[in-house]
Amino acid sequence: MRFSKAAKSLLLFICFSAVTLLVQAQADLQKSTHWPKQSIRIVVTFTPGGAPDILARVLAESWQQSLGVPVLVENRPGYGGNIGADLVAKSEPDGYTLLIGTVGIHAINGALYDKMSFDPVKDFTPISFLASTPNVLIVNKQLGVNNLQELIELAKAKPNQLTFGSSGVGTSLHMSGELFKEMAGVQIRHIPYKGRAQSLPDLVSGRISMLFDNLSSSLPLIKAGEVQALGVTTLKRSQAATDIPTLAEQGLPGFEAVSWFSLMAPANLPPAVQKRLNQLTRKTLNNPEVRTRLLAGGLDPAPGGPNELSKLITQESAKWSRVVKQSGAKLDQ
Repeated sequence: MRFSKAAKSLLLFICFSAVTLLVQAQADLQKSTHWPKQSIRIVVTFTPGGAPDILARVLAESWQQSLGVPVLVENRPGYGGNIGADLVAKSEPDGYTLLIGTVGIHAINGALYDKMSFDPVKDFTPISFLASTPNVLIVNKQLGVNNLQELIELAKAKPNQLTFGSSGVGTSLHMSGELFKEMAGVQIRHIPYKGRAQSLPDLVSGRISMLFDNLSSSLPLIKAGEVQALGVTTLKRSQAATDIPTLAEQGLPGFEAVSWFSLMAPANLPPAVQKRLNQLTRKTLNNPEVRTRLLAGGLDPAPGGPNELSKLITQESAKWSRVVKQSGAKLDQ
C-alpha cells in the first residue's frame, strides 16, 4: 500500500505525538510513584489562628503521621492572599508546595485587582474542597447596639463615622462588609488588616466599630463575652452557634457570604499525585474525631473531587464579580 506525502507526514506526526505522550506519562508516573520523598509545605495566606491556618495544621498533623515525612505550615499573609498564592503558583508542580485556597483568592481577587501576577484559576491544580464557615458580624460592646437594626440606624445617623475591619482587601470578609453596606444602604469605612491577630484586638479595644470575621475564629471571643455578635452571613443559622441569628432574618433577605477553603497545587500537577493528595484529604477530613473538632469550632468539612471544586470556583467567581462591580471597589497590585 502506497501513502501520499501528506499521509506519510500525518502518520509520522501521530507516531511522534504518541511517543511524546508516552514519555511524559512515564515521567509523571515516576514522579508520583516516589511521592512523597521529601518534606511538604502547605502555604497559608493569612496570619496564624484563623480558619485557613487551622485547616492547614489539621492536614499537616494527619499527613505527617501517615506519610512519614515532615509537613510544614508556612504563613505568607498580604494582599488578600495574593502574596502566598503567587508563591505557590510559581512553584514546581511536584506536590511538595500546596496552598490553602480561599474564596478571596480564587473567586474575588480576579475581579477586584486590576493587575494580578498569577491567574487564580489557570495557574492552579484543584485538589479538594476543604470546609466552609459562616462569616459573622461582631461589634465592639461599647458601641451600644444589640441587634442588626440598631446598628443600621446608628450607621445611617453617622455616615462614614463607623468603621468595619476585615482580614484583608478582597477577602470574603471584606466583601461581606461591602455587601452589607449595599443591602443596608449605609456608609461605613473599611479598615483592612493582614489577619485576625491584628483586627480582633482593635475591635475589643474600640479602635474599630465592627468586624466581619470567620465564625470559627471569633467563636471563642463571642462565648467569652468580649465582643457582641449581631449575625451570621449564611442563610441558615450555624450549628456551632444556633443562638446567633442570620443577617437575612433580621431585615436583609437573601444576604449570603460564606468563607470556603480548598487545597490547591501549582498547575500541571501529575494526575497521580493529585489523586493521592485528594485521597489523603478525604481520609483526614472524614475522620470522625477531626469532623467533630472542626464542627464544634464553626467549620463544616466537606472534602470532594477536583471537578466539583472547579465548578464551585466558576459559580462563586460570577457571584462575587457582580458584588465587586456594584460596590465600585477596584485595586492595583
